[in-house]
Amino acid sequence: MLTRSFILILISIALATVALAQNYVAPMTGSDRVHWLVHQNLGPAALAEDVLIGAESTLSNSPKEYDTHWDGFAKRVGITTANYGVKTTMEAAFGGIWGEDPRYIRTEGSGMSGRFGHVIKMTFFARNRAGHEVPAYGRYLAIPGSNFLANTWMPDTESNLSDAALRTALGFLSRMGENAYKEFRPRH
Repeated sequence: MLTRSFILILISIALATVALAQNYVAPMTGSDRVHWLVHQNLGPAALAEDVLIGAESTLSNSPKEYDTHWDGFAKRVGITTANYGVKTTMEAAFGGIWGEDPRYIRTEGSGMSGRFGHVIKMTFFARNRAGHEVPAYGRYLAIPGSNFLANTWMPDTESNLSDAALRTALGFLSRMGENAYKEFRPRH
């Protein structure tokens, strides 16, 4: 099932026509990278997402070791925040080595299919220092790396290889959802 979904995503990327005018800004500086990292982890949307994930996990009692009380909710929010913090820190650091820009840049003057194609494509690509789209190697290392590393602090019921692989797949889908939100939210 997961393999089929991944193949469909790759086919969508290949078929997407995304030769679009971009609002690309200057390459990221070190301070831009730190600002992105802080915003990704401590911005209002990031914190709200952590709380919502903690609430949903508490309602479904996953992981069971944390139970369905306030203490369990706090542990779930904490572990979600920690996992996301490790992932974004790894992406910022590894991406910095290759000059990758993890920021999502909206499309301009494109139809709906082009915008959806861009959302999918930029899940797996990033801009380099010259503004060209390149494979997001920092993200390719960060998402699986952080999820397998998380096995060291996750509860026993969620710390095996298949759980880490599932978290990795969900990490890429989450990135795609984040891109879609940034693409289609009203401009402010």
